[in-house]
Amino acid sequence: MRQPSATARRVAVATVSLVVAAGAAACGPKDNDAKGSGGDSAPHKGGTLTVLNSDPQSDFDPARLYTSGGGNVPSLVFRTLTTRNRANGAAGTKVVPDLATDTGRPSKNATVWTYTLKAGLKYEDGTAITSADIKYGIERSFAPELSGGAPYLRDWLVGAADYQGPYKDKKGLSAIETPDSRTIVFHLNKPEGEFPYLATQTQFAPVPKAKDTGTKYEEHPVSSGPYKVVENDNDGEHLVLERNTYWSASVDDQRKAYPDKIDVKSGLDSSVINQRLSASQGADAAAVTTDTNLGPAELAKVTGDKELAARVGTGHFGYTNYIAFNPTVKPFDNPKVRQAISFAVDRSSVVNAAGGSALAEPATTFLPNQKAFGYTPYDLFPAGATGNVAKAKELLKEAGYPNGLTVTLTHDNAQNFRTSPEIATALQDALKKAGITVKLQGLEDNNYSDTVHSVKTEPGFFLTGWGADWPSGGPFLAPIFDGRQIVKDGANFNSGLLNDASVNAEIDAINKLTDLNAAAQRWGALDKKIGAQALTVPLFHPVYKRLVGKDIRNVVISDWTGVLDISQAAVK
Repeated sequence: MRQPSATARRVAVATVSLVVAAGAAACGPKDNDAKGSGGDSAPHKGGTLTVLNSDPQSDFDPARLYTSGGGNVPSLVFRTLTTRNRANGAAGTKVVPDLATDTGRPSKNATVWTYTLKAGLKYEDGTAITSADIKYGIERSFAPELSGGAPYLRDWLVGAADYQGPYKDKKGLSAIETPDSRTIVFHLNKPEGEFPYLATQTQFAPVPKAKDTGTKYEEHPVSSGPYKVVENDNDGEHLVLERNTYWSASVDDQRKAYPDKIDVKSGLDSSVINQRLSASQGADAAAVTTDTNLGPAELAKVTGDKELAARVGTGHFGYTNYIAFNPTVKPFDNPKVRQAISFAVDRSSVVNAAGGSALAEPATTFLPNQKAFGYTPYDLFPAGATGNVAKAKELLKEAGYPNGLTVTLTHDNAQNFRTSPEIATALQDALKKAGITVKLQGLEDNNYSDTVHSVKTEPGFFLTGWGADWPSGGPFLAPIFDGRQIVKDGANFNSGLLNDASVNAEIDAINKLTDLNAAAQRWGALDKKIGAQALTVPLFHPVYKRLVGKDIRNVVISDWTGVLDISQAAVK
């Protein structure tokens, strides 16, 4: 996932965010025990679950959504070949079957992946879901008018680079075969051991060709999940979901589908959302949020209230906030300058600026410290908790700056506690101790994103962040450090403009592995190798703290998303 404020499609992630976007140690069930207050905590069927969000659930079309693991609200309507394991903590980073009987059967070199659909799958109208529907759903995601989804398939599928979707090219993609109604085969132009992760994206949701209404499909997409869309106002600002009576738990062991109805209300101010969840009046007692965290001030208030504190869920998502260097800009072309800054950073002050240790955990590795990513502990430029001023000054002298130097740090003016003025000021104060005068350049949100993600305008020294489309080192390291992913005339995320043949070759070698545990170890080793070049300074991994209404039960928060999984939530 990209920088959440820069690309909504990623967060999901968080994507993105995201397109949209938005770490750290595994968060087990004991950390995720927000249950609401009073009475029976056991989950029951029935009732209405209210979702209070800041961002609208726009473009509610599986082709256009950029999700991680199928998304949160989207995964209630769109089932995919595989999905994320709906479990707390580290157990939730695993990919599991969804519409398919397994996570995929690869050829020896991982260039061909075969899936078999479960028997008895049905849409909301009772018709059968077929492999041809999944093939069509993927093909329509290539249509320019339905853009916005994950870009991997265009790169990975044989002959897909210039495909324009089924509206213009009715022949479809020959790289996807459907020999029968329950079998689908994908032919890739390179080995991809992580294809099962990609198959969690909503582009793999089935779409019946006869019901496709093009750009209007988002108004009433045909459900393959436990809920169907009965109302979609103002492009996802208000979304109402009710039960899909043809969905069966016998062919879906991931989604609990406890509530009878899901009422998603968006466009709300984050402070209003937290106030409503805190008060838990009326329908808000059975409410959650999928995109709004507790800020530092709000968390302090909540922590002091035993009842409210019991309703806070803690989550960790694979995300790293960091300083990026552009080595084509002086003085950052000198590795010793980059190393000096690495030593001078005061991570304690940065963590405090990000909201304190409850909301941020210090980082010395680029990969988040979760096993799924291949986390390998290292600290190549040990600054300690408050910075190593002596070592920083020594390196500056070696770099030819015995009297220090002056640099400009670019940051976002949005108060997001990630790339915002608070973080920039903390770094400014720390680097001053080492003789580095930092001038701050704040840009408005959109301008900031456009500036730092363009090769033509990228500054030499700026704040940014990255989150993965799925919990693995691949989508974390490759977009940032694979030289073949440098984009000269578009959104570029390889800020260090690294094009190291040995790094590129290792990325290719790891991508061939279908043993994801073995791949994780290699990603960790590669992270350390790249880290030695000091092209980034990892600062911290975010921790997500989110309130739920007092009548919410069965809070499940995985390390895949870091937020409450509404497919598991129940209301009192």
